[in-house]
Amino acid sequence: MGSEGRMDASDDFLQRATPSALLTRDGVVRFLNVPMARALGRSVEQCVGRPFGALLPTSQRASVDSLVSHGATTKTVAMRVLEFPGPGPASVVCLVEARREQVSEGGEALVWVHSLDAGNDRGGLLIPFRLAAKAASLGLCVYAPEEHTVEWLGGAPELATLFPEASVSLTDVVRRVHPDDRKALRQLLCWAAARSPWVRLRFLTERDGWHLLVCRARRIILGSNGPERVFGLVRDESAWEARRRRALVALTVERQRADEIAAFSSAVMTAVTEQEIQQVVLTRLAATFGGTGAALALVYEGRLRVSSDAGIPIPVAALHGMPLDDPSALPHVIRTGEPQFIPDQEDYIRRWPEGAMVPYFGQLDSGYALSIHPLSPGGDQPLGAWLVTYDSEHHSSPPERALMGTLADLAGQAIKRVRLQEARVELAAALQQAMLPMLPEHLPGLEAAACYRPSRDGLDIGGDWYDAFVLADGAIALEIGDVQGHDVDAAATMGQVRASMRAIAAHEPDPATVLTRTNDLLVAMDAVRFASCTMLRIDPHDGRVTGASAGHVPLLFAREDGSHSVREMRGGPVLGVVPGVDYAEETFTLDKDAALVMVTDGLVEGPGLTLDAGLERAGTLAAQAIHGGLNAEETADRVLGAAVSVDHLDDVAVLIIRRL
Repeated sequence: MGSEGRMDASDDFLQRATPSALLTRDGVVRFLNVPMARALGRSVEQCVGRPFGALLPTSQRASVDSLVSHGATTKTVAMRVLEFPGPGPASVVCLVEARREQVSEGGEALVWVHSLDAGNDRGGLLIPFRLAAKAASLGLCVYAPEEHTVEWLGGAPELATLFPEASVSLTDVVRRVHPDDRKALRQLLCWAAARSPWVRLRFLTERDGWHLLVCRARRIILGSNGPERVFGLVRDESAWEARRRRALVALTVERQRADEIAAFSSAVMTAVTEQEIQQVVLTRLAATFGGTGAALALVYEGRLRVSSDAGIPIPVAALHGMPLDDPSALPHVIRTGEPQFIPDQEDYIRRWPEGAMVPYFGQLDSGYALSIHPLSPGGDQPLGAWLVTYDSEHHSSPPERALMGTLADLAGQAIKRVRLQEARVELAAALQQAMLPMLPEHLPGLEAAACYRPSRDGLDIGGDWYDAFVLADGAIALEIGDVQGHDVDAAATMGQVRASMRAIAAHEPDPATVLTRTNDLLVAMDAVRFASCTMLRIDPHDGRVTGASAGHVPLLFAREDGSHSVREMRGGPVLGVVPGVDYAEETFTLDKDAALVMVTDGLVEGPGLTLDAGLERAGTLAAQAIHGGLNAEETADRVLGAAVSVDHLDDVAVLIIRRL
């Protein structure tokens, strides 16, 4: 362009019908025309003097800066698709060119940016949207209102099966949407604002049935004078929803299992006569272990007194009065204290060919199975056993065997206490001890120990508990908690909470999630007691700890150099009171040769002992023990012993985990 033509070249640029602007080399608007101001959704006066990038959506600013910089520093033409706010709810997408121009003789070199006519290739304007959708694992489609068609533009390849044809009619799309969701689809397509909220739709595909789609609509104008379209962003949550449903089913099963165990334990614990214990066993035992029948055999003067429910197909008379030296499975279990899990009739006959049940097997279908567990361990005075029958082949899993052993031991303890006229108190204590687990014998890189003492008031029982177990990924889960009260209900609730947390952690091991799900369960059950709890998840390899607290007392750190500190955990309120709580969690590192000390409030609070003073005392004792070379068990004994000897009124529990 010659010098004469440069005099009012700016007028030339700005009188174009398409959006056009002249910018300084650093991107500030010097001049612009009305179409450009309209595309920016502002007046001309509101745009002049402002950075061009600041007038566009935040997502576009990096692209604008790159475009202007390229146009200002090179002699070549730069082009880029940009999204403008537009004068209404719809954004305007344009192909924009930038190049350096000398608009007057000897004047400042400016950058001319203007929209190009993309009418012959509007698909090119969609490329950035397709790439963004693919990066976000979303599908992208566009609805043309005047043509009533939906075109699939691509995005995440795994979503391509939703639309095997590139373009389909809106009628066909509506036909594939679940009837209950069609109103939501129509509202989505007619949404008046620039963006709609995310909407869930059930969509029927040709190959693999119903999919759960989450969709969002955006209104877009293709080109400065182009047609308006409705973009649809699509996320397929079918797999996630299926996983969620499976998890809910598994959680429901585990909750029911936990309820059955807690109800069984509570019923045995509160029974005060042998008759009541017998009723509990015969009404609950088979259902708890998925059997078809149950029997209870107690030893009186060297012979068995047997009672059963109606589910056992063998006459009780064949077992009743049997001497302990009879060559049958039931007396063998009582004599030796060794449980027997017999998967089928053939196994029984092979091991006890002269057993009392053998003559009746011919009347039964094949696959008849038995689980027999003693009510007292070998070496003790023979007490009895219970028996669960199955009408098909049955192989008991290790967790099932362990649970049967725990409950059998609890029932045996109940019978002993009833016979000694100490039923209620001693049964409750047996329940609590049965529910407080043995810590894992070997934790790689870690050393763990726990101690518990009941209160000096009430029934000598309470709701304090601890737990430690290995998760599926090798991490270690640690819990300590306290159920309100010192009675039978407190102990029963404690057992239910601990069993529920274990069941939930098997599927959702994050501490905050476990506390959230446990709180939901207790609130839904309208539990009569609330519980405080701290749960930690520790990686034994690097000491990384993730934890959350439900209204529980702080953690203590004890270090080898003799120092200690207190850490207040994030989380939320106590369990079982406030519905819909989402507990927070935090992460920290347990250093080598340091120990985490988890306690219940009875150990750090009491008459004349404030929480701060109690934490200081416990932390000092633990740090001195670690510094003195004591192991985790010795440290736990020292911390708990101080509370017991000075001002112990409440239940107290301490759980120590040390990184070696």
